Amino acid sequence: MTAPTVTELSGTYALDATHTRLGFTARHAMVTKVRGSFDTFEGTAQLDFQDPTKSTATVSFDIASISTGQKQRDEHLRTNDFFDAETYPKGEFVSTGVTKVNDDTFEMVGDLTLKGVTKPITITWEHTGTATDPYNNLRAGFEGRATINRKDWGITYNAALEAGGVMISDKINLEFDVSAIKG
Repeated sequence: MTAPTVTELSGTYALDATHTRLGFTARHAMVTKVRGSFDTFEGTAQLDFQDPTKSTATVSFDIASISTGQKQRDEHLRTNDFFDAETYPKGEFVSTGVTKVNDDTFEMVGDLTLKGVTKPITITWEHTGTATDPYNNLRAGFEGRATINRKDWGITYNAALEAGGVMISDKINLEFDVSAIKG
């Protein structure tokens, strides 16, 4: 079997939710990190492997699906102190442009919406490969990262620490591990 051409690879892809992670990391108490993810999401990408600058992506995720491995913290994150999942049940990212950094790295600019606030962010993506799986699905893999300031989206809750500093960092690292299936 021959490898697919860039023309055969190009097309519409859907995120494979069972093999994709939409994650984040925040500094906690100035000494450690809390990791979490949004577990319910959907997304599509129009990938152009011949001219990646023509690629686009859209992802929406359920705020209530936030998971950090600690039930009480997850429930607090769903309140108005943080995401206000009842009022703003969805978050969304919609790409607005792509630039090529090198053969396997791209920067995707887009609008991230949280708590009804939309701001631009830049996600750096590394293309980790393409493969046809045992079920004859053509897959494309990507790892992405971005850093945002949560206050830009009105997520300002915090608590001062007795020794100085604050409980939760303003800087949030976004981490994406994506497996997408060509439709």
